[in-house]
Amino acid sequence: MAITDKIYVKNHRQIGAQLDADIPKGAFKGATMDLLYRGKNLQKLDDTTRDRILDFAEDFLDCSCDNNPYCGCPERKFIRYLLELRAQGLNAEEIVDVMTSDYMLYAYPGDILSFLDDAVRTLEATGDLASVEHNDEIEQKARQAAKELAR
Repeated sequence: MAITDKIYVKNHRQIGAQLDADIPKGAFKGATMDLLYRGKNLQKLDDTTRDRILDFAEDFLDCSCDNNPYCGCPERKFIRYLLELRAQGLNAEEIVDVMTSDYMLYAYPGDILSFLDDAVRTLEATGDLASVEHNDEIEQKARQAAKELAR
């Protein structure tokens, strides 16, 4: 299961009440995207919620794909966001705090920790494969990235 399947809308019930609709708690679910990012629905939300949703849309939903927001770009951008937070030295709990503050999203710190651990292992495996292929540049980049995420 992808980490984006474990990212949830904070206070999704209260937001649903403001929209007079039930919304799934999964932030990247199709129904959530449909309900939260329609122009007419944004007008129904309180200012703080609307601002966070607009920030999320600006940061993750801005792409030129024909299937936007169902093209996979929002998920890839969000994963990059999580990795960047880790690269800044934040631990799993701090990452959850930041994404809650930035976008009214939350996740369980254990899920974030598992995601980061998987990312480190993937980078280490990439380094190993690059070594076998004698691709020193890729090996060095993968090992450096793994080292930065693991600290």
